[in-house]
Amino acid sequence: MKALSSLSPEVRQYLLVTGNYWAFTLTDGALRMLVVLHFHSLGYSPLQIAALFLFYEFFGVVTNLVGGYLGARLGLNRTMNIGLAMQVVALLMLTVPSALLTIPWVMGAQALSGIAKDLNKMSAKSSIKLLVPDAQQGKLYKWVAILTGSKNALKGVGFFLGGALLAVLGFKGAVLAMALVLALIWIGSMLSLKKDLGKAKAKPKFRDMLSKSRAINILSAARMFLFGARDVWFVVALPVYLSETLGWDFWLVGGFLAAWVIGYGIVQSFAPALTGKKRGHVPDGRAAFAWALVLAALPAAIALGLDMNLSAQIVLLGGLMLFGALFAVNSSLHSYLIVSYAKEDGVSLDVGFYYMSNAMGRLIGTVLSGWVFQAYGLVACLWISAVFVLLAALISIALPRHAEVIAAPQ
Repeated sequence: MKALSSLSPEVRQYLLVTGNYWAFTLTDGALRMLVVLHFHSLGYSPLQIAALFLFYEFFGVVTNLVGGYLGARLGLNRTMNIGLAMQVVALLMLTVPSALLTIPWVMGAQALSGIAKDLNKMSAKSSIKLLVPDAQQGKLYKWVAILTGSKNALKGVGFFLGGALLAVLGFKGAVLAMALVLALIWIGSMLSLKKDLGKAKAKPKFRDMLSKSRAINILSAARMFLFGARDVWFVVALPVYLSETLGWDFWLVGGFLAAWVIGYGIVQSFAPALTGKKRGHVPDGRAAFAWALVLAALPAAIALGLDMNLSAQIVLLGGLMLFGALFAVNSSLHSYLIVSYAKEDGVSLDVGFYYMSNAMGRLIGTVLSGWVFQAYGLVACLWISAVFVLLAALISIALPRHAEVIAAPQ
């Protein structure tokens, strides 16, 4: 406690925000795995299970847009705490008797969890902008990378946690235990998080939800295609392919994807070192274009390898590792750019609009992943992924250089 009290207020708030986000992320990852494993054991197909998460993704689109507005009006501390409280409610919804645990009920709980997740994420990402001076862009990039990377690594840990809790406590016991722990964290957050963090000086109007910044609009469009490119083959197509075509059992598929997410998060944390921070550089629009262009080649190469009947295990898994590493750098770079581009006053409006595009990309990718894979197979999903990343790269050409943004009025 003494060590914590000796830290600057900004660092203490950063640690609170990060710890809050970590706790939420663990339950988010665990809940996803719990739902997947539980409903798989009940005989649901992978596509039916994927459908359970459609509301989760859809409400992410709405939440990010409206959540940014609420964050600017109410303060990010309130939106973050609302997100935690909603996740507790979503978890408790799944403790009802088995007879009431119907598909619509689970979809409703997932919708609530999706709203909670994006409120929490928007609040956490926006908060960092307010804790780092504009002149310290290298520090901002580092803090954003740590927050983003650790979140994804912990989401992978959450997958393992969900499986372990299911084995030890059963489905209801697992979600109840998570609800109780998260409720305690919510109480601590209510007491400790700085009041009015991120609250705009001037009350934003509802129309202010739509970004007026050219840089943010461009980055948001690129982000939508970037995440659509990931989820178009990762959400449904890849797990089903590993299971049905390569003959992996469910635990192997789940364990592999969890490990992939953890590795992805670790790479994100080191993205500043990979993109030039050690040389005193912080990335701008040129870096976003270059890294996306490199990434676009990977799904195309995997598709060609599968078309040429090369070893599916080597081509797919090797390609997936490379894709994960490059995608992690792209994602971390984008996460830094949005926080850097955003206005300090009412930062959540810009960040919320941006993550609305992120959620839209995930939603498009999720829908296409099921439909395209079922109709045309994994290779078609990979080609769509390549086109989406290429579009993200081309859109990124129009992003400003960092110096232009710093010079722009805030």
